[in-house]
Amino acid sequence: MSNLPDPFSRYGLSRLINASGTETVFGASPVSEEVVAAIAALLPHSVDMAQLQAAASRVIARVTGAEAGFITNCSSAGIVIATAACMTGLDLARIERLPDTRGLRNQVVIQKGHVVNYGSLITGDLRLTGAEVIEFGAAAETGVYQLEAVLSANTAAAVYVISHHCVQTGMIALPEFAAACHAVGVPVIADAAAEYDWRGCLAAGADLVIFSAQKAMGGPTAGVVAGRRDLVRACYAQQRGIGRPMKAGKEAVIGAMAALERWAARDHPAIEAAVEARAHAAAARLDGLPGLQPSVVRDETGNPFSRVIIAVDPARAGLSAHGLARALGRGEPRILLRSLYADRGILQMDVRRMDDATLELVCGRIAEALRAPGQENETPPAPADQSAASMLAWLATEDA
Repeated sequence: MSNLPDPFSRYGLSRLINASGTETVFGASPVSEEVVAAIAALLPHSVDMAQLQAAASRVIARVTGAEAGFITNCSSAGIVIATAACMTGLDLARIERLPDTRGLRNQVVIQKGHVVNYGSLITGDLRLTGAEVIEFGAAAETGVYQLEAVLSANTAAAVYVISHHCVQTGMIALPEFAAACHAVGVPVIADAAAEYDWRGCLAAGADLVIFSAQKAMGGPTAGVVAGRRDLVRACYAQQRGIGRPMKAGKEAVIGAMAALERWAARDHPAIEAAVEARAHAAAARLDGLPGLQPSVVRDETGNPFSRVIIAVDPARAGLSAHGLARALGRGEPRILLRSLYADRGILQMDVRRMDDATLELVCGRIAEALRAPGQENETPPAPADQSAASMLAWLATEDA
């Protein structure tokens, strides 16, 4: 592959060091050589996609403990397809007429604290199926009695989200959530896009668990749906309906399979220890820089790794957290820190995919930014406005 043209030079793309996480908007995770090789081995050939998906189902079942599995083109698509499957089952006539849900059980319930935006609102994805979305509870306080009150004969599914974007307190735990739903025959769909513990989600009562191939696993862009065999089959059948534009190609399916097999073979305790050591090394490197207070904090949803939390004091640092993030994002290569809490003076550094040299580069660039802060203390726009502005920025270029 060394003889291939460099796409960054050829197309004028910026080089990125993603110390933010595994966001799809930044190309998600780097793909390992063995996964690239598996994709390259299949790409020149034709393949029966039904056979390939059946093989993928066996791999998913082996790795996650689910009864069966299915690959779609991303986890967002997986949420749409899983919701549709819960409304239609294997009834092809129903599948073909979605999003027309007249006469179907078409209500989907979700806690208000789980209504997240992962590039689009989850409620928008649910409504693509024709479902009526019912939010219940309060933003940071929801009880089982409130869930039980919205479950009815028209409830097709209940959606449970596990994500750092969710409210992290006051929500119903998954086992209690699933028990209440199962008591009235309602299946539970768990959105665990960036999570690790898929077996745990299934054991806690989720009927379908959806996660990304391109996040924790480091595979190509694809969504993995794992769970009950009858519902997985209904997911696959959605390719006769609204799931058709969401289908995964052979490269996504074989790549997800290779990433799953690689995941199962990894030495997870050793990897966790190495990431923890890098996080502490980064915090030690940043400690003492003016206006910064680094600390090492475990992942808020329980995944087995830590991030470096960087509290920024603008009076001493010479720039705000938002300003520091912007300064790092303008360099070469661009460095991305998670700025989800920048309005509270906090940045986060994800070191999972860094080597020692990259870690030193990132920490060195932070030190440089503090020495030459410039005009970086303007009030940042709200996160939703930042996201919209970023998405539309290319329209201002001559290439648009």
